[in-house]
Amino acid sequence: QVQLVESGGGLVQAGGSLRLSCAASGRTFSSNGMGWFRQAPGKEREFVASISYVGGPTYYTDSVKGRFTISRDNAKNTVDLQMNSLKPEDTAVYYCAARTEYYVAIMRQNDVDFWGQGTQVTVSS
Repeated sequence: QVQLVESGGGLVQAGGSLRLSCAASGRTFSSNGMGWFRQAPGKEREFVASISYVGGPTYYTDSVKGRFTISRDNAKNTVDLQMNSLKPEDTAVYYCAARTEYYVAIMRQNDVDFWGQGTQVTVSS
């Protein structure tokens, strides 16, 4: 069992930065592929980024490439999402996700074994 708790969301102006963090409990964290999803109002939850158990490879949805960076610290059981050059269209609830596989690529919702509760990110124009 893995429990995921996100933090770091908030309100930021366009062009600003936020860093989301996901703290995981459970002894299997270091063997799990991890990811971030987001869900905007009225839209489906979508994949944002993923990272495999050894810290790579990493994958990103096209709209965040070059702006977002996913990273993990297996010693601390955390996975972070650094978000730069934020845009109003990045506004969403961001969810941490875990899959009980070593390697992950572009994740689908059905690939996810454990979800966090989500953290709100709001980008004002």
